[in-house]
Amino acid sequence: MQPLTQSQDRWWRLRLTVLLVISLTVLASCTQVTDLAETSSTTTATVQDVAATTPRLEGMATVVMVVNGGSITIEVNGEDAPVTAGNFVDLVQKGVYDGTSFHRVVREPEPFVVQGGDPLSADADVPVSRLGTGNYVNAETGQPRYIPLEIKPQGASEPLYGETLMAAGVREAPLLNHRRGAVAMARSQSPNSASAQFYFALDDLSFLDGNYAVFGYVSEGMEVVDGIQQGDRIQSATVTEGAEFLVQ
Repeated sequence: MQPLTQSQDRWWRLRLTVLLVISLTVLASCTQVTDLAETSSTTTATVQDVAATTPRLEGMATVVMVVNGGSITIEVNGEDAPVTAGNFVDLVQKGVYDGTSFHRVVREPEPFVVQGGDPLSADADVPVSRLGTGNYVNAETGQPRYIPLEIKPQGASEPLYGETLMAAGVREAPLLNHRRGAVAMARSQSPNSASAQFYFALDDLSFLDGNYAVFGYVSEGMEVVDGIQQGDRIQSATVTEGAEFLVQ
């Protein structure tokens, strides 16, 4: 590989800076957090307790999402991200995503993400300015559900919970990385604030690896994802395989 020229180096530094700024703006959008989501006051034991009481997916599952009449098939990986995958499959089964919109679509200056799943967006009367702030709220308890950041490093037997890989001092790359077609959870600056919002990676986004929880990949219908525009809605989301692996 030829070394970068000075002008090329400046261009790549600028590109990475812009992408990092966009990532903070787009992915850090779930602003309604509880004490659990504040890592400064959350112990490792508390995070482990939450992980143990959240729905888990103990295997692989398939979710088919219909947007603009087209089908997106998502292979959900409960083997390597059981809590994050379990949360997603549980919300799909509850119908939480049906009728919600994609409130952020970022393709410039580089293909980045399509983000949606905010339960607030199912209500057409909710102002656009509020979209990106909603979480899943349990109808029976009235309490929001948050899940801890869950990332499994390569070579590890279990995922790491509650910390980014950098914060935990882990140098190994995550087993589930941000390649094009990855599906991951959006969150606020707190690692433990993911709830319902998710995003599709429109390109390889390695700079997000170790910071956000990937839980699956698009296996079919990436052309449908590429065609999503801001405001488009999820017509339906259905678990077609692997529902028996969900443990409540």
